[in-house]
Amino acid sequence: MADRRADEISLKRRIAELGPWFHNLRIRGVETAPDHFLGDYPSFKWAAFEEAIPSDLEGRSVLDIGCNAGFYSLEMKRRNAGRIVAIDSDPHYLRQARFAAEETGCDIEFRQMSVYDVAKLEQRFDLVIFMGVLYHLRHPLLALDLLYEHVVGDHMLFQCMQRGSAQEPQLQSNYDFSEWDVFEARGYPKLFFIEDRYADDPTNWFIPNKAAVEAMLRSAGFVIKSNPEREVYLLTRGQRHYAVERPPSICPVS
Repeated sequence: MADRRADEISLKRRIAELGPWFHNLRIRGVETAPDHFLGDYPSFKWAAFEEAIPSDLEGRSVLDIGCNAGFYSLEMKRRNAGRIVAIDSDPHYLRQARFAAEETGCDIEFRQMSVYDVAKLEQRFDLVIFMGVLYHLRHPLLALDLLYEHVVGDHMLFQCMQRGSAQEPQLQSNYDFSEWDVFEARGYPKLFFIEDRYADDPTNWFIPNKAAVEAMLRSAGFVIKSNPEREVYLLTRGQRHYAVERPPSICPVS
């Protein structure tokens, strides 16, 4: 009994040392962010769309981009996924994710890298998880093009914060140069650019409305298989827009 109590105290101390946490994980019964401003995040959000992913992934490969503390990677491992590679550009989140995986006995590969570097993985994955990343990127369409080009082999689970109208407009394939009014339509695809901060975060750059999210995904070559939650989509590979160029090779500056 005393040993169990000492172990719990040690675990809580280590969790506190690794804080602050954005993912509220449960590690051997201890929550990492019990006072999260969004509530039990991301568990409550996952509960709204978890049925979009098979309950048994049967050893399929998974790439988790912008993994944060690893919530979705851990969930995929619980669903019998095979090789899981989880990447994030922030070393703080990766320290948390490695700790959570070790404490829960999950075999997950972690790498510090950007979404713009995914070609270096040299693999297409059965499932790519791209949740809560797009609006933090200065080059969102480039990121989608790189994912399509290099790593999405079958499905992608995608989420992006949305603001503005949720209407889905009926648009023509072309408009005359003299047409102005269509751009004022409530549901026209729009990206809101944040020059400074939104929600105290200086990396919230572009926030799309629903029509813009879906148009960007289609343009990059993805087919929307389901939309189980307003911001969440399960995608498959389709055909790119005929005018889309293949993305350039991106190499680190030496």
